[in-house]
Amino acid sequence: MTKVLLSLHVLAAILAVGSITVAASMFPRYALQASGGQDPDGRAAGIAALLHRVCRGYAVAGLAVPVFGLATGALLGVLTDTWLIASLALTVIAAAILAMAILPGQQRLLALTQDSAPQDEQRPAATRLTMLTGIFNVLWAIVVILMIVRPGSTTGA
Repeated sequence: MTKVLLSLHVLAAILAVGSITVAASMFPRYALQASGGQDPDGRAAGIAALLHRVCRGYAVAGLAVPVFGLATGALLGVLTDTWLIASLALTVIAAAILAMAILPGQQRLLALTQDSAPQDEQRPAATRLTMLTGIFNVLWAIVVILMIVRPGSTTGA
């Protein structure tokens, strides 16, 4: 059962978190392209809207990652190990950044794009969003490293 849960945990992480990191990283570029008359056919605006929907949808699906991870950790008896607690804390921080900053930031930038706000008004919001997405991505990279290395773990590595 442990191998099944671990497999589901890893698959959920790859599919959900991986999709969010890619879509969120691409979003600011297309949102900026959609403004200032640079998108006469609306292609960039459509791509930005799609990337936002991908982020929202996979954020919900991403809830499976810690659920399967906690179940796996419980079966392995490592719920109190420092590496797992640190990973959980970083996961909560990353989820909070996504839910409270990235997704609302994308919505605001889409609204500015639809209101035909000039790029000068959108650039600071896009820059902030790019920074937050980078932090989100680095947090997940650290979690992956902790999951592989598992310092102090008695289960491997």
